[in-house]
Amino acid sequence: MRLTIVGCSGSGPGPESPASCYLVEHDGFRLLVDLGNGSFGALQGLADPATVDAVFLSHLHADHCLDVAPFVVWHRYSGRSTRQLVPMYAPVGAERRLALAYDADGEGLTDVFDFVPVGAGTLELGPFTAELARTAHPVECYAIRLTAGGRSLVYTGDTGASDAVVDLARSADVLLAEAAHPDVPGLPPALHLSGREAGEHAAAAGVGRLLLTHVPSWIERAAQLADARAVFPASELVQPGATYEV
Repeated sequence: MRLTIVGCSGSGPGPESPASCYLVEHDGFRLLVDLGNGSFGALQGLADPATVDAVFLSHLHADHCLDVAPFVVWHRYSGRSTRQLVPMYAPVGAERRLALAYDADGEGLTDVFDFVPVGAGTLELGPFTAELARTAHPVECYAIRLTAGGRSLVYTGDTGASDAVVDLARSADVLLAEAAHPDVPGLPPALHLSGREAGEHAAAAGVGRLLLTHVPSWIERAAQLADARAVFPASELVQPGATYEV
């Protein structure tokens, strides 16, 4: 299994990276996990959009889904699309929400996507066994565990401290975890993890490796990494365009 970081900036695109978007590949199958704003341009430098086999959206905040719009434009008008429907795994309501984001009249997107509503539980997604858990976030959001070839990758989506995410990540090879909050008092609960909390989740789950992502442009990335490493030494900050073998 291979993970490529298309975009990793938290809460919106930053000066060095688009918002959240991750390409996961196994046995020739290409899964896009989230399509945050700014990410479709970067994706084109890493993979032909026609070769994307499926899309999973953790939730419907703009920094995780808004570049569905240019993805649709490319498929409709580039002349390079295969015209086969792309399975879109997303929370209930994604079809209407994304149609409105694309066009104020809410023209449907079912000429591009086959929408598959998701919830907590297990499903088969191409070559992956996918397990989903609801996270601690103000809107419906799912962490996902992808298993294939005896290896496992867990992506937290957006979440505050969550026992469900720890349970989902137990003994995973890689945990790709958001770390949007600085380690300061008075932060709102059930919204985001700090670097320290991401490290604590990795340690509690007994994962092999922690990759930190979703750090906003106004947060000091080095501090997030230092806080995570203080409790989980096998921590790294992801970089846009970087590839990791899981």
